[in-house]
Amino acid sequence: MKKIKFPSAYTILMLLTVLMAGLTWVVPAGKYEMVKNETIGRMVPQVGSYHSVEANPQGIVDILMAPIQGFYDPSNYTARAVDVALFVLIIGGFLSVVTRTGAIDAGIAGIMQRQQGREKWMIPILMGLFALGGTVYGMAEETIPFYAILIPVMIAAGYDSIVGVAIIMIGAGIGCLGSTINPFATVIASNAAEINFMDGIGLRLIILVVGWLACVIYVMRYAEKVKNDPSTSIVASQKQSNEQHFLHGAQTATPQLNGMRKTILAIFAASFALMIWGVSAGDWWMAELSALFLGASIVVGLVGRLSEVELTESFVNGARDLLGVALIIAIARGLVVVMDNGNITHTVLNYAEGLLADLPNILFINAIYWIEAILCLIIPSSSGLAVLSMPVLAPLADFANVSRELVVTAFQSASGLPNLVTPTSGVVMGGLAIGRVAYSSWLRFICPLIGILTVMIMALLSIAVVM
Repeated sequence: MKKIKFPSAYTILMLLTVLMAGLTWVVPAGKYEMVKNETIGRMVPQVGSYHSVEANPQGIVDILMAPIQGFYDPSNYTARAVDVALFVLIIGGFLSVVTRTGAIDAGIAGIMQRQQGREKWMIPILMGLFALGGTVYGMAEETIPFYAILIPVMIAAGYDSIVGVAIIMIGAGIGCLGSTINPFATVIASNAAEINFMDGIGLRLIILVVGWLACVIYVMRYAEKVKNDPSTSIVASQKQSNEQHFLHGAQTATPQLNGMRKTILAIFAASFALMIWGVSAGDWWMAELSALFLGASIVVGLVGRLSEVELTESFVNGARDLLGVALIIAIARGLVVVMDNGNITHTVLNYAEGLLADLPNILFINAIYWIEAILCLIIPSSSGLAVLSMPVLAPLADFANVSRELVVTAFQSASGLPNLVTPTSGVVMGGLAIGRVAYSSWLRFICPLIGILTVMIMALLSIAVVM
């Protein structure tokens, strides 16, 4: 019997877009009145203002136009896909230029030599660093460059590509789930809920630490199992092809880690350090980051003594390798466009408002969590979801005798958790594409962990609401 093959990421996203377009034909169209919130500088829904509007069902042309519109439309409240996609292509070029100099192969060999026998301890350290980025500034799109760097290291250490993907995606994801001062989730959501963003930080720290510990144990156990028996890997069938793809230099003599390559690795590290500083403290975003790595590519080429032809060919080939990732990001944005154009985004939010009426406080806070988790599947932007949902859901907490900071914590925990798995997230699908991990394989790996984290979060929210 022929084995059924799980659809590719492109097909999954397009099918979801078609499904959402179909809903615009049956779900009543409606909108909230939008008012300016001066604190966060955005338009937010006004409680009790939901009203029906003229339906705008989305047809075949609209479905085909959705990824295009989501790719460049500046009116979309989420970041334009073109910004992220261009950043991905330039990162691909940058990594290819660095690889052409032999610095990455030499660096990986040096790391493995120094870490021999202790590779597993790289997992908690790296997951802690990514979690720090997630909790402080909502590290998401910025993680994309790290997949191509870290996965070869993990494969060379005897693990598989899923371990490399998990360190980055789950590490940053648990940081976002336990956001403490993340301006794109906690701060915006708190301001929209009309509370101080420091309110509830104690519970968020507990969620962050306990969640990080659970994730580290989960990933380390899987990694150890794969190292002891490679056949237990979820992607065992790809072992040989992954080694050829990610460790292309392993079959030839390892380049010497000389002074030139050490300088290139220093430039390499400094570029990422500058990226993190620019996003967290310098108000940089995709345009500035793209310019940073374009400039870094030129500097690396000059230091590595690449000819003009070698430099340009390496850059173009690297960008070509990540073209599929850029397309995935655009298609993911298209789903949100269909909902917005079909006037059903606010209707879904209004349904959620109705479901919460007259619930006891423990049921109320857990219902908030699940509603936000569902909304996050169709609105993957944490800031966009905060702006839409908090002005509507937070005031309902007053009637349920629940503090608003718990609503904010439930929101950010929910918005962080599905982003480990939601196919509408360009970051999730892009990371899996770089790691050559099929979405079905990722589901097999991540679903048990999501169950563990969900139980943990619901328990902590329930305890907090009665204390």
